[in-house]
Amino acid sequence: MDEIKTTQNEGEKLAFQSDYMEGAHPAIIKKLAETNLLHTSGYGSDKFCEEARTLIRKACETPDAQIQFLTGGTQTNSTVIDCLLKKWQGVIAAESGHVAVHEAGAVEYTGHKVIALKAQNGKLSAKTIESYIKDFYADANWEHVVEPGMVYISQPTEFGTIYSKQELSDISKVCRQHKIPLFADGARLAYALGSKENDVSLKDLARLTDVFYIGGTKCGTLFGEAVVVPKPELIPHFLTQIKQHGALLAKGRLLGIQFAELFKNDLYLELGKTADSYAQKIQDALTAAGYKLYFVSPTNQVFFVIENSKLQPLEQKVMYGFMEKYDENHTVIRFCTSWATTENDVEKLLQVIKEM
Repeated sequence: MDEIKTTQNEGEKLAFQSDYMEGAHPAIIKKLAETNLLHTSGYGSDKFCEEARTLIRKACETPDAQIQFLTGGTQTNSTVIDCLLKKWQGVIAAESGHVAVHEAGAVEYTGHKVIALKAQNGKLSAKTIESYIKDFYADANWEHVVEPGMVYISQPTEFGTIYSKQELSDISKVCRQHKIPLFADGARLAYALGSKENDVSLKDLARLTDVFYIGGTKCGTLFGEAVVVPKPELIPHFLTQIKQHGALLAKGRLLGIQFAELFKNDLYLELGKTADSYAQKIQDALTAAGYKLYFVSPTNQVFFVIENSKLQPLEQKVMYGFMEKYDENHTVIRFCTSWATTENDVEKLLQVIKEM
């Protein structure tokens, strides 16, 4: 993996607020520069997009999969969900799911309801999904209510937790019994794949879900998400529908170049592993310093509880993510590592934690 250097100067705040604040991995910037003046066809029909598709199909072991490239997570979620649902249907999601909380009603804007269900540490269970669907059809008035037409999960979740292969298999079984598609949001997928606790591979995702996407925006690219449809006939005329949603990039080669680089020499997986290992160091340091972890996350997000009186002094040194109030005197905040986090960044943060 190419060495990543930061431009952070002495005296600047440490950046741990999110995983999409930097530009892109040096290998991607280099390739974009090298190919800058080439003439290629548009809308994802170029040789770079085809190269990326070939590499992704190989990694997922799905030779026939349809793969389309979009530019961002919210755009991808709302487009895929709208393409899969019938007019009268809604999408089941965790109450903390990104589509239910942080996408400004993008799914509802397409005319579909997000059916938010209780979740445990960000994860839906097969039992919860099964109970909701059974109770729905047991109601004599179900035709007057928004029908559950698909299930949305994210891997990892918004809290950095991950679905095990067994959990994913159980949810997949419920979806297939009720003949509704399962869609996995992979905006931070590199960090799930790179986790030491993970037992779900790209091959597993392709087998157990009906659609998923490989996130680039938060995992090393300037922008971009790669949507994988293992059985391409599931979404007929997908490219046309992407265009209808204003989500088709004319200079599609910019997406293909980036994903082709990510899938060479296991770069995508290595970026996730490195970020996860740094996050675990931070989590361990917080625990050793006596801080309460809000969730035990095996990926790149660290949530913990801090006294309100310490927030302002911390803000002078570190950029972090605000999550929610814990009580009158405490707040839950997040430190988030990324593909660009360096060991030096982490060592400085560990020192700050000791001094908090």
